Amino acid sequence: MLHTAAQSDDPLRTTLALTALFAVLCGIRLTLPSITYFDEVHYVPAAKALLEGTGYVNREHPLLGKQLMALGIMIFGDNAFGWRVMPYLAGILAFFAMMRAFWLASLSRFASSMFGFLIITGFMLMVHSRLAMLDIFMVASLAVAAWQFAGSLREPETAHRRLLFTGIALGAAMASKWNAIPLAMVPGLVFFAACVAERGRLNTGFFARIEDVLMAKRALPIRGVSLVQAAFYVGAVPLLVYAATFVPSLLYSDSPLGDGGLIALHTEMLDLQSQVLQPHPYQSNWGEWLFNLRGIWYLHEYVDEAQRGVLLIGNPGSMLLGLPALVWCGYDGFTRRDPAKIAVVIGFAVSLGLWLIAPKSVQFYYHYLVPSIFLMAALALALEALWKVGERGMVMIALALPGIMFAYFYPILTAARLTDDQAFRYYTWIDGWI
Repeated sequence: MLHTAAQSDDPLRTTLALTALFAVLCGIRLTLPSITYFDEVHYVPAAKALLEGTGYVNREHPLLGKQLMALGIMIFGDNAFGWRVMPYLAGILAFFAMMRAFWLASLSRFASSMFGFLIITGFMLMVHSRLAMLDIFMVASLAVAAWQFAGSLREPETAHRRLLFTGIALGAAMASKWNAIPLAMVPGLVFFAACVAERGRLNTGFFARIEDVLMAKRALPIRGVSLVQAAFYVGAVPLLVYAATFVPSLLYSDSPLGDGGLIALHTEMLDLQSQVLQPHPYQSNWGEWLFNLRGIWYLHEYVDEAQRGVLLIGNPGSMLLGLPALVWCGYDGFTRRDPAKIAVVIGFAVSLGLWLIAPKSVQFYYHYLVPSIFLMAALALALEALWKVGERGMVMIALALPGIMFAYFYPILTAARLTDDQAFRYYTWIDGWI
């Protein structure tokens, strides 16, 4: 990633325009339903308890996401807008940061624009940007970290500042939800592997001195940043930020740090995370996520004077197309040593791989949110390659299909008024979506 693009090539205006479009589409009917639904019934009371300082509930998850929801409630009141305004803003930030990260990784204006379009129409980010759950804060923080880390590699003169922001964002991601931990480890591992490989290339044998490994500032991946400095930025800073998010809890009447401190609290959190849960009608597994076979009705009831529904599935027009695109990215990326394609494959593998080994007895399709982002990135890169070889008709079809699907499903992504309580049948094309 030593090559940089001319400033005139930067698709910042396109990114801002697509971000504005996402914000508008996502904001329509944001306050509907006016009651809590799906997992909001857990997180909104937890946020209100933090705001009131009366206790620490929902103890299996870290505090930051609930603290941000509490801030929204404090500013805008205990109502639907107050519950959802911070997730909404986090979703907008996530979208913008994703596009910036993709641009810095690929330096492709065309692929960046397609990536933004595929994320807007991909269902999953929009649904979670309208819902008071923790996942969107984790995703926004990871997106900012990816943006800043890619920028540090592409623009070494900004590396120290960007790596510091990377570390802060990684800490915020982990402090929102533990699901971020595997991806939070990737920047440090990438830096270490690249540094070791470069020092090995520069020396005839293995490292002559340990200082060559730890302190050298002339080696890749970022000239001017030593391994020790990188370890501080993307290793120590995230942990410090994560720990700092628990400090306000000392003011709570039922402080989670009251008895045994952070260690005892995290032992309890781990036990709660790994407990065996009762089967759930909407539970699914990673194989079903890959092929978009099992959705979740977050809402389907008569509320606010109408029958309304919110369905979480992936866009039928892009989720399956992303799978062969991901395979192609893996082959082409490692063959040509293309950093954007390699990053997409690694990101998908790490974020999905978590759920192959996670000790959670019950898993849901929303755990596929982060892998689906990498899947859309792979599809954007594949469509760009098709465009370059003249298969423009195929590209237009591949873009039109998710666009049409998005327009069709938009009412049940945004809790629109439905005709009656059987309207769900228009959207449940397979049994797994019922």
